[in-house]
Amino acid sequence: MGPNGTITLILFLLIELIIGAVIIFFVTRSLNARYVKHQEEQDKKADNVVQLAIEKAKSIELDARDKAYKILQEAEQELGKRRQELAREEERLTKRRADLDFRIERLEQREQLINKRQSAIDKRANEVEKLYEKEMEELQRIAQMSTEEARTIVLQQAEKEARADMARIIRQIEAEARLEGEKRAREIIADAIQRVASEHVAEVTTSVVPLPNEEMKGRIVGRNGRNIRAFEQVAGVDVIVDDTPEAVTISCFDPVRREVARRALERLILDGRIHPAHIEKVLADEQRQVEKDIEEAGQQAAFDANVAGLHPEVLKMLGRLRYRTSYGQNQLAHAVEVSRLAAVIASELNADVEVCKAGGLLHDLGKAMDHNTEGTHASIGAEFARRHGVNPRVVNCIASHHHEVEQESVEAVIVEAADAISGARPGARREDLEQYIKRLRALEDIANSFKGVSQSYAIQAGREVRIIVRPEDVDDLAAMRMARDIAKKVEETMQYPGQIKVTVIRETRAVDYAK
Repeated sequence: MGPNGTITLILFLLIELIIGAVIIFFVTRSLNARYVKHQEEQDKKADNVVQLAIEKAKSIELDARDKAYKILQEAEQELGKRRQELAREEERLTKRRADLDFRIERLEQREQLINKRQSAIDKRANEVEKLYEKEMEELQRIAQMSTEEARTIVLQQAEKEARADMARIIRQIEAEARLEGEKRAREIIADAIQRVASEHVAEVTTSVVPLPNEEMKGRIVGRNGRNIRAFEQVAGVDVIVDDTPEAVTISCFDPVRREVARRALERLILDGRIHPAHIEKVLADEQRQVEKDIEEAGQQAAFDANVAGLHPEVLKMLGRLRYRTSYGQNQLAHAVEVSRLAAVIASELNADVEVCKAGGLLHDLGKAMDHNTEGTHASIGAEFARRHGVNPRVVNCIASHHHEVEQESVEAVIVEAADAISGARPGARREDLEQYIKRLRALEDIANSFKGVSQSYAIQAGREVRIIVRPEDVDDLAAMRMARDIAKKVEETMQYPGQIKVTVIRETRAVDYAK
């Protein structure tokens, strides 16, 4: 390239630079104009926002001043109302204080007046007391007795009249209650006896074993009494071989041992082999069989009485009553009958039938105990039943049927009544002549031991005792107390079937003679 080309290139570059500078100038100028315009617009917007904020602040300030003014006015109005109320309350209190001052003044005046009247009354009372003392002295002088003597006479007379009225009322109430109670009781008892009809066979304390012939007596006795001694020693009974034809008698106070011996002897007689070794074997077998029969008897009695849920030991002890008697009455049959009677009576009186049935069945459970257990049959029977989970109400029926403890329910009273009915019904029990005479004599002796008794008689086969008292020693009220005391003493000291009626007779006779 030559010098012209270079110059041309340089000129061309300079032109481009100039053009570029002009373009840059105009572009920069345009941008500056736009920036200035934009800045002016932003300033106008900022001024507008500031102006709006100032106006809004003024508006808020005006609203706040209005609200503050309203609150101030309301506070002033409330304060005015409170001031008015306080003024009225102060006025009312001032008025009340004035009224109280007036009342206090009147009370003080009244108190002064009352004090004056009290002084006058005290003075008058002293005068009356003096006059009363003078009158009393004059009356004592006229009557020739002191005030205490007169008071004693008046009290005695009032007591005598009160006792007479009380005895009359008691007799009337007792007569009405007895009439209604006897009528209802007879209906219930008659219905119970008719519904629980049963036979009674008197049992004795000895057992008679029949023999096929008289030669069997010799075999029972054995050579030199060997067999009979072995039998009595193992069985614990007495074998009586007397002149009774074709029979021997077994005697023992324990009915269970007596039954074992009777069965064993009958089996030996049938077997024919009677010697000491065989006797021991047969007695052991029969002992086990009787124990089994005792358990079955207890279960059967509970079934007959419809009593469920009893402990096996209780049933076993109950079964022993099969071989116990009281005045010739079998105790197991008596227990079942008492249970049935108690159930009938309980259903009539709306009592607990289940408790009455169980109480009647177990009431004589203590009679099955042997002599090694101390205590009355009611207490030991109740304790045995309690140990084996019997219902506490049934336990109370057992313990209280002879009034050794307090009867806690009507069921206990029903069991006691059923026991008396079962023992007192005709043919249920029997006693020998000697015991009968002793019982009547003891009954009369108890009645004669009381002060004021003139005569006493045991009648109705010992079911009633009539006591004639001296009227000058025993009044009507004392006669009633005597009947209760004699009945209580009979209950505590005597053993008897059923119940005994105590009748105290007081008769006043006025006798004079025309001369």
